[in-house]
Amino acid sequence: MENDSKTKTFQIVEAALGKKALNLSLLDMREMTSFTDYFFICSGTSDRQVQAIAEGIREALEGKGVHPLGLEGTLEGKWILMDYEDVVVHVFLEPVRQFYDLEGLWVDAPRINVQNEVNLGEGSIEAEKGSSEGRR
Repeated sequence: MENDSKTKTFQIVEAALGKKALNLSLLDMREMTSFTDYFFICSGTSDRQVQAIAEGIREALEGKGVHPLGLEGTLEGKWILMDYEDVVVHVFLEPVRQFYDLEGLWVDAPRINVQNEVNLGEGSIEAEKGSSEGRR
């Protein structure tokens, strides 16, 4: 499997959509941090759905031979963090997401509209610096 961050991100988005994740947000962190290329943020409506979304992502990537460097919050199902090195996944219960407001914390990070632009191939990433488009 190609281990590049775009391919990995595409697989994460597809797996989250397969579990009916809500409010998908992809932040391009390449110019913002040295520890990851992308933050993928999504929500579920219950702790069980949050756990199912995270499990779906984990299974999809493990099926391609990719394992997380770290995994936090799986038992509680309120905020699950999955560290795939160049892609960090945050799966939230919606009220918890609103409380921590990662999109607000990283407001200057360009947003990639994954609602309409799931294909992350060359030329198809359309990031908008400082824009709230693609956010909740």
